[in-house]
Amino acid sequence: MEDHSEPTTGKSKNFAILITVLATSFVTTFSGSALNLSIPEISKEFGISAALIGWLVTSYILCSASLAVPFGRIADMGARRQVYLFGILIFALASGVTFFAQAFWHVLVLRILQGVGGAMIFSTNIAILVNAYPPQMRGKVIGFSVAATYVGLSMGPVVGGLLTHNSGWRSVFLVNFICGLIAFLVALFNVPKTSRAGNKSSKEKKDYDVPGMLMYFVSMLSTMYGLTILSSGILGWVLTIAGIGLLILFVRHEGRVEHPALAVRLFKNNPNFLLSNLAALLNYGATFATGYLVSIYLQTVQAYDAQQAGLILICQPAVMAVISPFAGRLSDKKSPFLLASIGMAFCAVSLFSYIFLGTDAPMFHIIINLVLVGIGFGLFSSPNTNVIMSSVPPKDSSIASSLLATMRTVGQVLSMAIITFIMNSHLGDKTLQNSPPELLVSAMKTSFIVFAAICAVGVLTSLQRKTNKEASKS
Repeated sequence: MEDHSEPTTGKSKNFAILITVLATSFVTTFSGSALNLSIPEISKEFGISAALIGWLVTSYILCSASLAVPFGRIADMGARRQVYLFGILIFALASGVTFFAQAFWHVLVLRILQGVGGAMIFSTNIAILVNAYPPQMRGKVIGFSVAATYVGLSMGPVVGGLLTHNSGWRSVFLVNFICGLIAFLVALFNVPKTSRAGNKSSKEKKDYDVPGMLMYFVSMLSTMYGLTILSSGILGWVLTIAGIGLLILFVRHEGRVEHPALAVRLFKNNPNFLLSNLAALLNYGATFATGYLVSIYLQTVQAYDAQQAGLILICQPAVMAVISPFAGRLSDKKSPFLLASIGMAFCAVSLFSYIFLGTDAPMFHIIINLVLVGIGFGLFSSPNTNVIMSSVPPKDSSIASSLLATMRTVGQVLSMAIITFIMNSHLGDKTLQNSPPELLVSAMKTSFIVFAAICAVGVLTSLQRKTNKEASKS
């Protein structure tokens, strides 16, 4: 692993940048997880169907995934600070205006704007963080950022439920606005005005591959939306296949242009970067939907209420939040490749254990598995991010950050698409409430078999990575 970057600011400003990145990492994940608790109330207030209300979640995911790389390219052309600041501001203002929304379409449009702001944040926050600190502290600060993400995931359902119950769903967006505004003000005065994006020529900085970015945007939008409706009929398959086909054409196009939107060389000449991104995709694809499945199991099969299920499920992100800073610091001293591989192995063991879940599984079985996934993901995420950000020079940091965010989002959507497909094949038109517990458990076991297999492939992929010393010998 190479050390490409150098610290760009003083210690006090470095700390302020760290606080800003922690705040944005927290609020972007808190927003989504807290909103899930508000969906029923929003649907009730505006009289919106279950199919339409889901667009509040889908629209954000589609925007943030499709736009992260285009914004990452703009950031790496010398506008990293501007993209970051505008991203925070757009996210915060969209959240604040949502507090006053009078119709469902107002909320939907503002969620799309939140997705745009989120894409701008995802494409720059890790890049700004790693370029503010010396290489020997990179894993440590990445660990704190990852921990903030999991704290947001942990607190979202709890705080979101409390806010929605006591102050209404609009209060969730008000909290997002306040956190976002504070982050913007701190960033405004502390993120360096001069971008360390590398020594590019002025011509290169002015060149932006618009056709390439349009191809990328349409391909990601088509693929992601196709995956979300894959189980609904032929349209989902057509959109997914068309999106993947267009993505292949995009890669071929990028190899031919002088100033590509996405430098294919990052993957071509850098196997660690390629394998680390692939490992992230596989790990998120294998583990993201486990919380959803366990939630269904607890509430539908074992008859826990939503509050009890939420308190049980919080074990996983809470463990992640504790482990991530430790794993990040350790990845600065020990092999991050090995740590990430061990983390994925923990996840694989937990997913395999879930296969033996029965209708009357003891609570300790569930909690142990949640803790195992928490440890595994905590050990994987920070070191894997450290590898990705260490594998590219500073001028490509934003693209690296945006690609990692895209891998995360695509993995999450793929995970949910797999579950939806398996649930539909097992349950047909039956609702969760009307399905026999044995049938539900059977569908869950099939899902966990698939997820365990994906995670096992991820472990093998992660183990293929080599240090520079190892690579030079081979």
